[in-house]
Amino acid sequence: AKSSAQGVAKELIALYAARQRMQGHAFPPDDELQEEFEAQFEYAETDGQLEAVAEIKRDMERAVPMDRLLCGDVGFGKTEVALRAAFKCVSDGMQVAVLVPTTILAWQHYQTMLSRFRGFPVNIGALSRFSTPQQQRKVLSDLRTGTLDLVVGTHKLLQKDVEFHDLGLLIVDEEQRFGVSHKEKLKEMSSQVDVLTLSA
Repeated sequence: AKSSAQGVAKELIALYAARQRMQGHAFPPDDELQEEFEAQFEYAETDGQLEAVAEIKRDMERAVPMDRLLCGDVGFGKTEVALRAAFKCVSDGMQVAVLVPTTILAWQHYQTMLSRFRGFPVNIGALSRFSTPQQQRKVLSDLRTGTLDLVVGTHKLLQKDVEFHDLGLLIVDEEQRFGVSHKEKLKEMSSQVDVLTLSA
């Protein structure tokens, strides 16, 4: 176990060092559509939310892959912060993957996204045990062709048959419930991707 842990640690150090040297995608500043999307949020943002959103956007606008951890108690609006980052990514023509630990959480996020992005040009899909084989095939096909902008899923997102047309942002929710190897596997699929990790 000790030898295995050391091996994983060496791989992670190499991966993070490589990410810092890589040319990432620099997203453009906010446009009117982003402002319109954010204005439709039905609650008043907290100072912490606004500060986190500003810092995440600043990271996304740099040409270095983002690695950011967003901490906050349940019910304090981490999801809205993440969705604003997702909208920024999709608005620039890139895809977003949201990795969650359970099927129920995937379904809840999917419903939230359908509601929050209603009226905006964002195509959303889900990949979990709730998806039928036919639905899964459609999601996988749409991810490959770029028809799907945003996908939320469980460990199924880590399967070998998952291919993105142009992944720009990975959001990992409840990261403490994933093993390190799970999270890093999706990062390795696109080493230049921005990563936002959510944790309570």
